[in-house]
Amino acid sequence: MTNAPRGTKDILPEQAAAWNYVEKKIRELCGLYGYHEIRTPMFEHTELFHRGIGEGTDVVDKEMYTFTDRGNRSITLRPENTAAAVRSYLQNKLFADTALVKLFYIGSMFRYDRPQAGRMREFHQFGIEALGEQNPMVDAETILLALDFLESLGLKDLKLSLNSVGCPKCRPVYRQKLQEFFRDKLDVLCNDCKTRFDKNPMRILDCKADADKGFMQDAPKITDCLCEECRDHFDGLQGYLKDLGVSFELDSRLVRGLDYYTKTAFEIKYEPLGAQSAVAGGGRYDGLIEEIGGKPTPAVGFAAGLERVLLALEQQNLLPARQADTDVFVVALGDAAQAPAFELLIRLRRAGLRAAMDYAGRSMKAQMKQAGKSDAHFALILGEDEIKEQAVVCRDLQKSEQQKLAMGTVIDYLKRELSEA
Repeated sequence: MTNAPRGTKDILPEQAAAWNYVEKKIRELCGLYGYHEIRTPMFEHTELFHRGIGEGTDVVDKEMYTFTDRGNRSITLRPENTAAAVRSYLQNKLFADTALVKLFYIGSMFRYDRPQAGRMREFHQFGIEALGEQNPMVDAETILLALDFLESLGLKDLKLSLNSVGCPKCRPVYRQKLQEFFRDKLDVLCNDCKTRFDKNPMRILDCKADADKGFMQDAPKITDCLCEECRDHFDGLQGYLKDLGVSFELDSRLVRGLDYYTKTAFEIKYEPLGAQSAVAGGGRYDGLIEEIGGKPTPAVGFAAGLERVLLALEQQNLLPARQADTDVFVVALGDAAQAPAFELLIRLRRAGLRAAMDYAGRSMKAQMKQAGKSDAHFALILGEDEIKEQAVVCRDLQKSEQQKLAMGTVIDYLKRELSEA
């Protein structure tokens, strides 16, 4: 009971600065691209994910945290956020104000999986959803935002893989070709893929257990089966990316792990991470809104795993140096100085200075040691003499210099010195 559940971890104070740094980048970038933040509940009705993500996917069949609540309703902790964002889009009629709705989110997701580096059972995603536009230009913008996010953090050597997974018009043709290809190979497929053969043969291409079998390289390519609409869309997307100088490779086996994808599917890898190199991925999901109960509405988005992003930043020494979180440390000498020191502490904070003090009334040596550990720039020392004189001893802990200042001038002095530091 004293340990966090397996697959979860605490984000400690010294680690939170890195998360805040990444989240600040996200909010700045999404502002530039015109995206607005949305926060959805951490749990939804289970049917939302069954209908949205799709039966036969590993997420639905193996990885969801599902339980029955006291009202006998089936509830699931969100394993991803696109279905939840679409549900909110419909429920709150976000489509009423503008044709194109652009949303972003940062939050916890939950999947029962084997924990490993950069992959937890509670994990955090940054994602965007652009709802209401079918132009492949929006697909290109989505991919650019993902790349801009990663590159703004200093990550290089990113690898963009691209595919089209077709649409309900052309996918039945591909489904038939896949079944013809895999029919005489069923004996060597894993048990999951034997089930997928009838239910959803495209999921065989996404199987981790069968991925390295030689015949997988010869599986039919969906790009050979695309209808004219999907082909034009895919060609248009590639054209926009080429015009912008964005490098990519086509990957006919990239189908993503969720059933709601149509047309565009993409993935961004950061190769130095090795086996867990995928840091972002997404695509178009033109049928999801209708599947959940809305009118046919085109949409596209992506999500990035923040644990993996932070792992990459840590490995490449790209995280900013930890900044001191204290400007001034107030040192109170003796019982008589406690109340005046506390009053000074509050005045400093109300003036916008990050201030701390020792509340235990320890010796001056102990308090100065604590001031040093806090990385404070200044220590303000207040004793009986200073109280009588309405003054304070101001010690610059970086220069090892000190002077006595009138109490009424100390805040202006500190602000001026700290602004120039």
